[in-house]
Amino acid sequence: MIKWRGIAISFHPLFVMVMLMSVLTGHFLELLALFAIVFVHEMGHVVAARMYGIKVLSVQMLPFGGVAVMEDVGDITAGREMAIALAGPLQNLLLIGASLLLHAAGLWDGPFLNYFIQSNLLIALFNLLPILPLDGGKISQAICSLALPYYATLIWSYRISLLFSALLLAYSFLPLLLGLGGMQLNLLMIGLFLLYSNLTDYRNIPYRFLRFLVNRDRSFSRHLMTGTLAQPIVAEKTKPLDHILRLFKREKYHFVYVMNHQGNIVAVVPEQRVISSFLQGSSGA
Repeated sequence: MIKWRGIAISFHPLFVMVMLMSVLTGHFLELLALFAIVFVHEMGHVVAARMYGIKVLSVQMLPFGGVAVMEDVGDITAGREMAIALAGPLQNLLLIGASLLLHAAGLWDGPFLNYFIQSNLLIALFNLLPILPLDGGKISQAICSLALPYYATLIWSYRISLLFSALLLAYSFLPLLLGLGGMQLNLLMIGLFLLYSNLTDYRNIPYRFLRFLVNRDRSFSRHLMTGTLAQPIVAEKTKPLDHILRLFKREKYHFVYVMNHQGNIVAVVPEQRVISSFLQGSSGA
């Protein structure tokens, strides 16, 4: 593990093995260039996150790319999350642009230039697949959060991730099924990694949702400062608290209007009280 400006940079064991194998097979220069491309991609996320005041905990270098792990305090907006996600592929486009300028100036030519451009394009496009934790998965999740309550956002974003992870696995077998050669082992490994990762995260949705609720105080402070309108939620008095909480939206502040059996509003409860009651073990509204 390496520390750089307060950010822990770690290397997956399989990534280290791939680097060592590249030395033996004579492809070390290509893999070193690929590492540099991925690192610049991740630094795009890091710089964008810091611009928004979000703490970056670590950058993990994986066999197929990298992941910038950021502090999740529940108050980042969908727009900012999309901007941070897009900052990575943007670096790849800038690298392609820089390499083309060098080529136009007569300073860079040959097969390695083509490899560099193709690698940047491949990494940018692959990261835009709607699979978590890839950039496209984060963008997909942010878009879902604009229309759906946060709990439903978690459910559907991980379902989309699982679907596309399975499609990626199926695609790795396509040459074999069509008789065009063997399976694509790289895609197979990546697909298996992403599928397993998303299956694990899908099971942990209740814990992530609980973290979202615990951090709602920051959301309240932001809405108080900006003076945004609260979004009402109407619920029967006997409705379980967890069902009410699952209606909370990421970028909205809520008041819960409690209704009796006669259809009359008997209380108006701010969301903090609902969350507090839920965390203390109460069950009804």
